[in-house]
Amino acid sequence: MNDSPIHVVAGILTDEQGHVLVAQRGVGKHLAGAWEFPGGKVDSGEDAHAALKRELHEELGVEIGGIEPLIGVPWCYPGKDIFLDAYRVLAHTGVPHGRENQAIAWHRIDELSDLDMPPPDRPIVNALRLPERYAITPEPGADDGVFLSAIERGLAGVRLLRFRAKSIDRQRQINLARACGDIARCLGVQMLVNGDVELATASGADGVHLSSAQLMGASERPVIAGKWVAASCHDAFQIRKANALGVDFGVLGPVASTTSHPSAIAIGWGRFADLCALAAFPVFALGGLRSSDLGTARAVGAQGIAGISAFFDANSTDR
Repeated sequence: MNDSPIHVVAGILTDEQGHVLVAQRGVGKHLAGAWEFPGGKVDSGEDAHAALKRELHEELGVEIGGIEPLIGVPWCYPGKDIFLDAYRVLAHTGVPHGRENQAIAWHRIDELSDLDMPPPDRPIVNALRLPERYAITPEPGADDGVFLSAIERGLAGVRLLRFRAKSIDRQRQINLARACGDIARCLGVQMLVNGDVELATASGADGVHLSSAQLMGASERPVIAGKWVAASCHDAFQIRKANALGVDFGVLGPVASTTSHPSAIAIGWGRFADLCALAAFPVFALGGLRSSDLGTARAVGAQGIAGISAFFDANSTDR
């Protein structure tokens, strides 16, 4: 991106049923006919809240109250770069209507992926679809029953899981992935499989999560239609590769020191924030974090937190 991308804000308005408002770009505009989250450019001297308040009043005739950051999306169009800041609108007054003769519509979050949208709006849809917690399974111990019981207990309050088992044989890996997938589905949890499209397909998983090495070795996005593709990143180069590959979300770290990777150098929250701002996808903070770190992670641009020990007692899977 250029040094000074155009700063754009977008607002996520919801109704009492949880439907999200989108507006259609008018004739003569770039990407005319596409559906987008309403908003516009930040004027010189404005902060994001003031800009969003002005834009949503001009476009929709509403007055907004508080806002909450959702995701920032850097995007390069031919001839211009933008940085799209998306915010949840926590309250608004007035009935939204197209004051600029634009069509508007309310959609369930699960319907948004089917709309024709500008490319920078796609990561916003993914951020809306994703939860704030991304649990990663510890390595299985000797007893599969103990491992699966611990996984079921650890998924309380979790809606996204990555199955990661590197130290066991292939058949046991398949069996455990299927069993974890069954538990996840019963609990309303989506499960990704670590780095293996074949295993993801065999276990009925909801996607695949690429290691940083797999990410850097990939020439194209894995073919796993209608499923999540995520990736692990540790630096700016890997973030940019993930942008180019078109991943749906990623993890970034380690933010703090971690027992699972004791030799890895922690990047800290400041560096995390800088790298997160380069990502055109939702990013989970990873490495040595606890549930109490969620607020800090959200404040520096993260989708939420990911990890093993934040959700599972590794010792409980190995008895």
